[in-house]
Amino acid sequence: MKATERHKLIDRINTLEGLTDDERSALLGLLRESKTYGLVWEDKPEDVEERLRNELPVLIEDKERALTDAGPDAPNHILIEGDNLEALTTLAYTHAGKIDVIYIDPPYNTGNKDFVYNDSYVDGEDSYRHSKWLSFMSRRLQIAKKLLSERGVIFISIDDNEQANLKILCDEIFGFNNCVGTIPTVMNLKGNQAEYGFAGTHEYTMVYTRNKTSCILGNLIAPDEELDSWQEDEIGYFKKGATLKRTGTDAPRTSRPYGYFPILIRDTDLSVSLISEDEYKHIYDPSNKSFDDDYIDYLCVKYKKSGYYIVLPIVNGQKCSWRWGFNTVRTNLNEIIVSSVGNEFSLYKKQRPELGDVPSKKPKSILYKAQYSSGNGTSQLKELSLAGLFNNPKPIDLIIDLLRIGNCKYSNILDFFAGSGTTLHAVMQLNAEDGGKRQCILCTNNENGICENVTYERNKRVIHGYTKPNGEYVEGLHDNNLRYYRTDFVGRERSMRNMHRLVNLSTDMLCIKENLYTEQPEMGGVKTHPQIFRFFDDGKKQMLIIYREEYIEEIVGIIEKMNVENPIKVYVFSPSDDPASDLFEPVADKVAPTALPAAIYNTYKRILPKRKSQPLDIESEKDTLALGEDSGFGGLFDSTQNDKEGRI
Repeated sequence: MKATERHKLIDRINTLEGLTDDERSALLGLLRESKTYGLVWEDKPEDVEERLRNELPVLIEDKERALTDAGPDAPNHILIEGDNLEALTTLAYTHAGKIDVIYIDPPYNTGNKDFVYNDSYVDGEDSYRHSKWLSFMSRRLQIAKKLLSERGVIFISIDDNEQANLKILCDEIFGFNNCVGTIPTVMNLKGNQAEYGFAGTHEYTMVYTRNKTSCILGNLIAPDEELDSWQEDEIGYFKKGATLKRTGTDAPRTSRPYGYFPILIRDTDLSVSLISEDEYKHIYDPSNKSFDDDYIDYLCVKYKKSGYYIVLPIVNGQKCSWRWGFNTVRTNLNEIIVSSVGNEFSLYKKQRPELGDVPSKKPKSILYKAQYSSGNGTSQLKELSLAGLFNNPKPIDLIIDLLRIGNCKYSNILDFFAGSGTTLHAVMQLNAEDGGKRQCILCTNNENGICENVTYERNKRVIHGYTKPNGEYVEGLHDNNLRYYRTDFVGRERSMRNMHRLVNLSTDMLCIKENLYTEQPEMGGVKTHPQIFRFFDDGKKQMLIIYREEYIEEIVGIIEKMNVENPIKVYVFSPSDDPASDLFEPVADKVAPTALPAAIYNTYKRILPKRKSQPLDIESEKDTLALGEDSGFGGLFDSTQNDKEGRI
């Protein structure tokens, strides 16, 4: 449609009688869509999405399942039981911009009872099979993008059934420029002979970043057959890296004058040394921007007589500069490799492994190791005495390597299609290998008891230790905590009752958000009260949650008497988005207050589907505001009514 025709039609819709405001808005929205390239599919609503139109999700901890013997300094891993759209919504509040690596293994939509949509399997004959899958994935990936940090990366396992669709969808969500690649990943080297035409050996790992300019991907451990290309010294492994001579447009010494000086090579053992600092300072005169080449000739003669070869950064007859300055060379003499042909010398940097003491290499555009075999994932579950409880689990070695590529030694990892829990197992194993402090979040439903009986049970055994079916005992990865949560719900209307209930039920979410779980029975010598205020302090940071706003002044009096090194994070109930700033004025330097539930509402408003229009109950007009409306809280509630409202 031409632009002029579109504008005429817009004018007609705006003046057309008999349409409700919602109908008029929907028609105009459809007309203004101007997509010229990308995916178009029939959006199919989910039951869970419809529920979220009327209810807000929260997380409630099952404390009986908490594994916390490792103490407050150990990584706190999180397992969330519930629909992953609900779980992702809560994480949009607790972890927006905080996730560095996401790995997911979503349903492949093969039409063979692997994809459930609204409690029903989607079979191969469903004419909306692909639309349902795209609707399902789009909602979740949109939130996943909000969770990724600026340096964050997402890995998605997929096969040919939806690979092409997923690629275009991810281009739209994450941006084409943030695509790292669609990497064939060999899972069955022998090939699946049951497939038509070709014996399938691989699936794909799709890789996108939040911002490619901020993301630094890591290397993989070099295979044993490549160790011959590495050497060892007293520090560890190394191999020949880049030449020490600078190349490129800024290589000439006129561009880098302080990078032009002689490096000395002792003729007896080819060890590297330098001229003195005073001699170095005589080479270049910054006042007139000139080099004293006669003095350099003198130094060459002097040190040659003392048993040294002299190397200058000269490239094709042009006087250039070293990549390292004088002081850097002086402190890294043992990090230089000397290569010689006769009396001609070349200097190179020692390239050290990027993965600690282990030789490493850039991953190739095809991922393959024998350990990636899909059969290994099944065998690993069998070793945990969980055989037959989950089909096609991913092998630990593949996830460990993806974590290494994600370059995430001290960061947050998320898997919201957690399945058997391989990702957490891999995180704990890798932490044990390299001393990392990665923390992992898993999300999965409890269909057929998967969350309780497989995901949780697997990682409980990994932490505590277990005995294989053959009788061999495997020591536990004890330096890990695991906390178990379920999704719960609060009515979406902003009534005083719902607002108080939301704040009360959000305590566990706040602990997750602040990564602070150590609750204290007292604050400033005063006993806490779970219906008024709770206080958390792990010796490094502090969090205060105030559920009853009428007690703020008394609590401020307690804080005034406390010695506070760093501001206490305070979450305070407020019917508006103002966290009672005036009441906290006497302790403004000791607290960092945030109003609840406004902070949660503001996050959910950007995530959740809009509520459907409902008739307004005049009697509750003064204490109700529907989430998604543009107006704020101010002036809607008479504070004298607060004590009359029910509180949970």
